[in-house]
Amino acid sequence: MDDNTKKPKAKPAKLLSGGNPQIAKADGDAPVQAYIVNMPGWKQDLGKRLDALIVKNVPHVRKCVKWNSPFYGIDGKSWFLSFHVLTHYVKVTFFDGMSLDPIPPGGTARSKEARWIDIRETDTLDEAQMATWIVQAAALPGWVP
Repeated sequence: MDDNTKKPKAKPAKLLSGGNPQIAKADGDAPVQAYIVNMPGWKQDLGKRLDALIVKNVPHVRKCVKWNSPFYGIDGKSWFLSFHVLTHYVKVTFFDGMSLDPIPPGGTARSKEARWIDIRETDTLDEAQMATWIVQAAALPGWVP
């Protein structure tokens, strides 16, 4: 391929508080991939693993970026999962988390039905448990913003 025909490299996204990539609100896989490629350090690999796990377990998943976070849902239903970069971890939120078995560990009285898991650099991602939660979450009504 001639150097003159190569696409210009995308400008890196601005990192917001905690290192969260600032990606414009948009539907589809492209903005989600832009978010993931801009996740700093070890978090980028985790973002790729999470995205691949979601796609593997929910092949027709719908994707978008809202509020500087990737969202995953089912057409005709709503959003079942999102993740967000924070300073020391990535927060994976299940919008109907109280209906999952087992219930993910994160949550407060104010979070209502949502539950989450915070994944830190030194944590081992339990892909089997995450896949179980993903499949269960995709079958639930989810959240409509």
